Amino acid sequence: MISEKLKKGQLLIAEPSIIGDLSFNRSVILLADHDKQGSVGFIINKPLKYTINDIIPEINAKFKIYNGGPVEQDNLYFIHNIPKLIPNSIEISNGIYWGGDFESAKKLINKGEIKKDNIRFFLGYTGWDENQLETEMNENSWIIATNNYENKIIGKSATHFWKEQIMELGGEYLIWSNAPENPYLN
Repeated sequence: MISEKLKKGQLLIAEPSIIGDLSFNRSVILLADHDKQGSVGFIINKPLKYTINDIIPEINAKFKIYNGGPVEQDNLYFIHNIPKLIPNSIEISNGIYWGGDFESAKKLINKGEIKKDNIRFFLGYTGWDENQLETEMNENSWIIATNNYENKIIGKSATHFWKEQIMELGGEYLIWSNAPENPYLN
């Protein structure tokens, strides 16, 4: 059963068949939470043109902001690998944490104690209601993958991340690794 296969900390890789959906086409999502009520994740490979300083000027850093998903895009979220520095964090898995005391994070970023490999910011998140993600899995919208990067995924470059994941799958997916994002341009 698919819901038993899904668990927080895994990666959801968009099937190549997701075309025309700006949020999910060629997305890789870190599943931050999954239970009977639903699921929450963050798209980790879609950087925006903003930095944290553009959104919160009192933070003196140029960390990229990512499109976390289509839900609540006017809210800022973050994942990190430094729970001892950011109180009230929630562990996702393998040393990756979600949220925590934002004021502490701001101070530590400004002091240079938090680096870009420690934290990643998102506008919005990806959310699924009860059984919605399972339905999408049954429709072959997503491929479940283990996060082999563990907490180092935070510093992983987003540029070719979907392509790298598709190439790792091999087989029938290899042809998609070099296909244009819009197949009509082929």
